[in-house]
Amino acid sequence: MRSIDKLLPVPGWVYSKLERWHHLSFLKTNDVMNMLQSVEAQALEPQKIAGLQHLIREDLGFHLHRAVQKVKCELSAQPAAVFRFADGVAGMEAPIQREVFETWIEGELHQIAACVDSLLLSSGIRAGEIDMVFLTGGSSFVPSVRKIFETRFGQDRIRAGNEFTSVARGLALQAARPRPG
Repeated sequence: MRSIDKLLPVPGWVYSKLERWHHLSFLKTNDVMNMLQSVEAQALEPQKIAGLQHLIREDLGFHLHRAVQKVKCELSAQPAAVFRFADGVAGMEAPIQREVFETWIEGELHQIAACVDSLLLSSGIRAGEIDMVFLTGGSSFVPSVRKIFETRFGQDRIRAGNEFTSVARGLALQAARPRPG
């Protein structure tokens, strides 16, 4: 946005609220909406700020989140995908390469790797002593996440299946076990 004779970025905290769809509603305050109207008046691309305001006003966070999840799933299976979001008023379409997506999640990838390494170190168990590694959750489909585990444990020891239900199933099985006494 332009402010007098300077170019300034739109406040980043607004976009950080988009990371979790249920946080979008926290932006639906008079103060935030007034600030965004002011930003729109000074914006180099006011239609984009207007689209953001529409997204907030109409509580479209969940729909945006679903579009993001869809493209993440596609990128897990193929090297490129197209992000699409449209609600009839606001919309966006952008091609995304998996390698670009992986740069966006680089911090999380480092955290996962550090967590695995820390667990091995604190347990005193070497990676070669692990018979099998069960991957679970949607992130286990992301090739760069799988690579973290394959690198440390070997591809032959990686197991998958029921990625979206295995944790709940394991908890249910534990809850169903008879308790002594």
